[in-house]
Amino acid sequence: MQKIKQDRGSRPILWHPAQDYLRNMAQSKPIRIGITWGDPNGVGSECILKAFEDDRMMDDLVPVVFGHAETLRQQATQFKVNVDIREVDDAGDAKPGSLSCVNISDEFLQPDWGQPQPKAGEFARLSLEAAVEGLAGNKVDVIVTAPINKDTIQSGQFKFPGHTEYLADKAGVKDVLMILASDTLRVGVVTGHVPLKDVASTLTKDRIVKHGTMLSESLERDFGIASPRIAVLGLNPHAGDNGLIGEEEKTTIIPAVRAMHEKGIQAHGPFGADGFFGSGDFKHFDGVLAMYHDQGLVPFKSLSFGQGVNFTAGLPVVRTSPDHGTAFDIAGKGEANGRSFRAACWMAADVRRQRVEHREMTSSPLKIPKKRDSERERF
Repeated sequence: MQKIKQDRGSRPILWHPAQDYLRNMAQSKPIRIGITWGDPNGVGSECILKAFEDDRMMDDLVPVVFGHAETLRQQATQFKVNVDIREVDDAGDAKPGSLSCVNISDEFLQPDWGQPQPKAGEFARLSLEAAVEGLAGNKVDVIVTAPINKDTIQSGQFKFPGHTEYLADKAGVKDVLMILASDTLRVGVVTGHVPLKDVASTLTKDRIVKHGTMLSESLERDFGIASPRIAVLGLNPHAGDNGLIGEEEKTTIIPAVRAMHEKGIQAHGPFGADGFFGSGDFKHFDGVLAMYHDQGLVPFKSLSFGQGVNFTAGLPVVRTSPDHGTAFDIAGKGEANGRSFRAACWMAADVRRQRVEHREMTSSPLKIPKKRDSERERF
């Protein structure tokens, strides 16, 4: 692949040089969205179809699904979705105005709705790999991933907790940050996919500072928020109640907040999560840094479910996904909707354009020439 580079360990990684990735397309051109199929027994394909049922989505986006075109057409009929589906041999051949599909298999895909199966996980893996290859080869500009079953996708070729870790490995990036974002709330999580019993021992001052910094930088670079205000949540109930319900706030989180202040980051807290969300205090901040997965995602999905987007900060590429899973319980029943998937596509395009603008504004600062010695002598 043209844009695959070797790291020091000779492991292939995703690589987009700034000149190629950020500047090779004018912002006025449609964004080419690489879309993974996700688990074929879940709601992914239905959400994709319903997201692009509104042909206004095609005005600024060129969507390319990596899966099976004829299957997509049959499912469009099944779900009564009117969308123009065009089979293409190469993602680079996709044209505006239709939902293009690159076949990753020659066989018709017959879903067994709602059933977790290894063969379904294998199809999801192949779709993800094809989308990543399209991204690495500059055939698509961003990727949007449909939900996978994290169990059935496991194989000799895929040994990761989820999309986030897989993409970080492909990009050769050690640290990434999962951000759940909507119009009113953006939540990043420090420990991510870590068992709850391991959260306290995993938290360190440096880790909190690192992820708080990543959140601040992403809010500025990817979302266009100057000097973002960040709320840091505590770990224990009521943020420890001054040490009565745990010491982590005093020993780890408060020092991390102070360290972020010293770096010029507007971090505040720690706040007790229940009161923070229940009182609406989150509305006064541009981003929230939660200590563990459910602490951030439960309130986020309670407030924004179906309209939120999962965004991976820290990658050299743009990746988003809807804020829901495979939804096996309703798969194949026509009950899924495409709102979150539609939002994920729009956010991917917005972040792509925002990164271009941010890079152009910061890469070539105005240089003031130094006065020559003869000029200095006259003043």
